[in-house]
Amino acid sequence: MTNIEPNPVHFAPSGPLTGTIVVPGDKSISHRALIFSALAVGKSQITGLLEGEDVLATAEALRAMGATVEKNGDIWSVDGVGVGGLMQPETAVDLGNSGTSARLLMGLIASHDISVTITGDASLSKRPMGRVIEPLVQMGADIQARQTHDGKSCLPLTIRGLCPAVPMEYRLPVASAQVKSAILLAGLNTPGITRVIEPVPTRDHSETMLKGFGAEISVDTDAKGTRTISVAGEVNLQPQNIKVPGDPSSAAFMTVAALLVQGSDITIENVGINPTRAGLFDVLRQMGGKIAFENERTVGGEPVADLHVTHSDLTGIDIPADIAPSMIDEFPILFVAAAMAKGTTTTNGLHELRVKESDRLKQMAKGLKLIGADITEKEDGLVINGNAGKLLTGGNNRAIETALDHRIAMSFAIAGLTSQSGATIDDIQPVETSFPGFTELLEGLANS
Repeated sequence: MTNIEPNPVHFAPSGPLTGTIVVPGDKSISHRALIFSALAVGKSQITGLLEGEDVLATAEALRAMGATVEKNGDIWSVDGVGVGGLMQPETAVDLGNSGTSARLLMGLIASHDISVTITGDASLSKRPMGRVIEPLVQMGADIQARQTHDGKSCLPLTIRGLCPAVPMEYRLPVASAQVKSAILLAGLNTPGITRVIEPVPTRDHSETMLKGFGAEISVDTDAKGTRTISVAGEVNLQPQNIKVPGDPSSAAFMTVAALLVQGSDITIENVGINPTRAGLFDVLRQMGGKIAFENERTVGGEPVADLHVTHSDLTGIDIPADIAPSMIDEFPILFVAAAMAKGTTTTNGLHELRVKESDRLKQMAKGLKLIGADITEKEDGLVINGNAGKLLTGGNNRAIETALDHRIAMSFAIAGLTSQSGATIDDIQPVETSFPGFTELLEGLANS
């Protein structure tokens, strides 16, 4: 990936946000659509694919391993190699900033007889990979990763798959859709039944999409809510036509902006509202947010709706830890909403946020304090005493450190709209990994 000079941008208070918009395609579904299509025999077509840097990194990696991935107008076509048909790439695979690409592709490679070196940018190279490495090694993969001074396994790493791999039953120690998906991907080319047990449900796009591609996959839920996902190996996946809904994680930023800016009234069309992803919208409603799901429908097995959002007076709440998996990527923008609410918002059980693209608890606490919010940082969450709808003081042109994290950057862009002197983001460039056109779309709502 090419190094790009930092691009600081100042976001100032605006008038009401109004209009109807469409956000880019769902990032999680886009990654999976490309990967599963690459494992099918024949040509799949994908519309609505997120064309951010993370997803494009997945596309390029799949090309390097033999799949044909092309864009024709608004349609992406993928000629797959079939389960078991991945080829040895000629060089190391560079995945930029995409942790999803790294973890899912590790699972894909683990049961193929190839050896792949995976690299990433400075941010991705700091992120721990141990939780994915452990189960894949148990299935037979040989993984050599860089070890940090504190014992973490990180990129760059080299993974040599085992074919045939060993089927297994694995209980997730920490809720993680990426680890679950990596194991299921490895199981596709493994004889027998591979099972993943998740005590806390995580986003289920992999299970839903694999069924659509013809995999033998089942999901059983016991009385305690524990889910067991089983996949039969050595399957033949069938090509599909996939329509990717709008990303709820991207819609989250525009939703919070409309809730906070006086007089706002927007509609966000074609947003995925899968219950394993829609936790933020439920929490914002509990805080008093006016968010209506309109024109609810099912597209490609995924629930979709148009979101109608209007300015609201929010009230702080205690957010239970068990909702975290359904909104783990949305906590940064929720913290912004909480900073403008009346009363106190308390979060717990968010250790996962410390090992994302950045330490998101640390970065959000630091940045929100800079623009005048009342924040207490704990080991596993933040306590935020809201400003009761009054504008925050703003950063007085001191740049907020985003730590190359796209969600930190977008969160403080929205915070700038609710601050007296606005907020300067030290680098807006990372936003291109997940939300190309973010700044232009936000400006369009402010000027409509």
